[in-house]
Amino acid sequence: MAGAGLRNVAVAESRISSIDGTRGVLAYRGIDIHALAEHSSFEETACLLHAGELPTQAELESFSGELRRERAVPDTVVAVLRALPKGTHPMVALRTAVSALGAADPDAHDDSAGAGVRKSRRLIAQMATVVALVERVRQGDAPVDPDPALSHAANFLYMLDGRRPGAGAARAMDVALVLHADHEFNASTFAARVAASTLADVHGAVVAAIATLKGPLHGGANEAVMKTLQEVGSPDRVEGFLRDALAHKKKIMGFGHAVYRTEDPRATHLRRMSERLGTESGEPVWYEMSRRMEGLMRSEKGLYPNVDFYSASAYHALGIETDLFTPVFAVSRVAGWTAHVLEQLADNKLIRPESDYVGPRDVPYVPMADRG
Repeated sequence: MAGAGLRNVAVAESRISSIDGTRGVLAYRGIDIHALAEHSSFEETACLLHAGELPTQAELESFSGELRRERAVPDTVVAVLRALPKGTHPMVALRTAVSALGAADPDAHDDSAGAGVRKSRRLIAQMATVVALVERVRQGDAPVDPDPALSHAANFLYMLDGRRPGAGAARAMDVALVLHADHEFNASTFAARVAASTLADVHGAVVAAIATLKGPLHGGANEAVMKTLQEVGSPDRVEGFLRDALAHKKKIMGFGHAVYRTEDPRATHLRRMSERLGTESGEPVWYEMSRRMEGLMRSEKGLYPNVDFYSASAYHALGIETDLFTPVFAVSRVAGWTAHVLEQLADNKLIRPESDYVGPRDVPYVPMADRG
């Protein structure tokens, strides 16, 4: 019998990313995440995930150019977002918009391998635009057209509020996208691969991933972290709040991980990012509270922060609304999702696990008239 939640069960082979939870190592195509966070860009990282190796300068320019050309989304998708009820959660809006993108895609009726690659790259380019549209539409603001002169990360921030970000903010967003681009067979990636194994279309597989990402145990943790920080309010209240929460056995989001037994390597970079952005924005309080909370959780529970913990205060410092944190995750992870979908389709076998039935057996059927 498999462990609960499929823990310690390898369901497939993959060449995309790997995790060593004991040593705290994450690598994309064999390249350590620390090297990518320090030297790479989201465009290069997405190309790496899809191509299998680092691109040449010419290959990167071609890949980046393709993303820039594909950033715009059809007017029908904007209309769908405007038709949603007021107060719709951004993740529900995103899920709906990506499904609409699938209907409007130029390759919607083509399930060939080449079309799958085109759809995947189009989705990487368009996800940032759609998330920005979700925010603009719900605020009643006009959409901001993509700027081909800006990098993927800088363009995303620009489309959110119409202001071109400074170099520091753009680079911080770029690093965050690199860090979140893939993470082995997490819940949303596995959902995408299961959908792809049925030969569902690429957009359908990504919608399955987004539906999974909406769950607070997978994608909503950084949103919950920010709400906790706002509830605490100040650094001097951290200890009392945390001890009371632990005494009542309340889960503190942003700590612990299903795989890592030491520090999540992504948290290392996000911690620095949170500190720098907090200082630059004039609101260092969120980082200070986070550091105190981290120290107490380490000493009291032996838990390390995961990728969600410091991403909360970092995104807040970038001016991103709290309930938009999880959709921002999708802006990055779509690179990994689509890489996994293409890998699944390249050597496909329907994913159809079995279960251990533990219910009653040989139960007789009782006619309605004889039921008490």
